[in-house]
Amino acid sequence: MDQAIYHFRAMTPEDLPAAHGLSQKLKWPHRLQDWATNFALSKGVVVEAEGQVIGTALACPQGDYAAIGLVIVSDDYQGKGLGRQLMGLAMAEAGDRALCLVATIAGAPLYAKLGFANYGYIRQHQGVVSSATLSAPAALPVAESLRVLDDADAPALQTLLNHGSGMERSGVLQAFLAITERGIGIERDGQLVGFALLRPFGRGKAIGPVVAENAAQARTMIHALLQGEDGSFVRMDTPEQLGLCETLVDWGLLEVDRVAQMVKGDAPRSRDGFSQFALANQALG
Repeated sequence: MDQAIYHFRAMTPEDLPAAHGLSQKLKWPHRLQDWATNFALSKGVVVEAEGQVIGTALACPQGDYAAIGLVIVSDDYQGKGLGRQLMGLAMAEAGDRALCLVATIAGAPLYAKLGFANYGYIRQHQGVVSSATLSAPAALPVAESLRVLDDADAPALQTLLNHGSGMERSGVLQAFLAITERGIGIERDGQLVGFALLRPFGRGKAIGPVVAENAAQARTMIHALLQGEDGSFVRMDTPEQLGLCETLVDWGLLEVDRVAQMVKGDAPRSRDGFSQFALANQALG
């Protein structure tokens, strides 16, 4: 019989090292800084046993939606219903928003029991960039051109990200611009119609979010970012239905995982002809 006493409470900044330790035991790549970025955007809960944090869950409000992520229970405390309780608390933090998450194979059955339904798949691609594999994508139409992003582009990027994701993502964009190393955009008739950001993450770097009107634009921006990263380890999480997976493999970013997009409520829908070709990260969408 389980004699342990479990204490559930709000996550604080002081919990981040322990939370990071839990993800390290799962061999997740997140750095402490990656945890801090997600925590700053979210409302988190933890569960303790014997004074030690043994589980976490975060809910990130994004307009009418909230993304649930970084749901972890220590292996030593599996099978005790703690994951379900953490999820319940995180869902309560989201209020009446529709709920989105990315589910591992192990986590999907729990989320299905909590009322989440599958609406797509994300493919995780990663690898060491080699200039030898970076075959050039098809040229952009004459009216479109690549350019480096600057601070004045933030309002346009906000509109693109909201439209591409179907969520209100001002907090997410601000946080990611603060850690972006390089940003590339596509301009047509003086207006941005796509962008891609590269930043530090995990074992190296990550590309995302990426928003564009079509896969050809997305390929062009991703290729431009990869060209400056010869020898770097780069990760990207892309919806499988948007047509980038084969190209990413050709460029040396191999598929290492396939996870489900799940929602409780109506799934977010992109609008005005834009799509999100790479997630910000799996915890935030």
